[in-house]
Amino acid sequence: MNKKINPLWWLKNEDDPVPPDWYMAGSSQRKRNTWWLMRNPLHNFTFYVIGIADKPFTSSGKYPDDVFNPKGGWNWSVRRYKWISLPFVSYKGKVKFYAGWRERGNIGFKLTGNNA
Repeated sequence: MNKKINPLWWLKNEDDPVPPDWYMAGSSQRKRNTWWLMRNPLHNFTFYVIGIADKPFTSSGKYPDDVFNPKGGWNWSVRRYKWISLPFVSYKGKVKFYAGWRERGNIGFKLTGNNA
């Protein structure tokens, strides 16, 4: 059975299932494991269910290998998997914003102040 159809698997982190040594060093392993899962609770969903991180894709755009324009301002790109085109746009100025399929094939959305 394909694990991608299991909603419980969506909540896990296939790439890093246990926290690295630096994460909450000094805390109990149980606490570290719990908070590690809560740190990015939809990792598998965003990377492998609606994302294309496990598929061969190509990228094109202004700075397709970067989330943000290294010079500031707008960045955009498109990920292509087979016949599907998946958009990405970001902005770095007084705020930092991105939405769409990122450089690794995962989908994400974020809006923060420029200090974050």
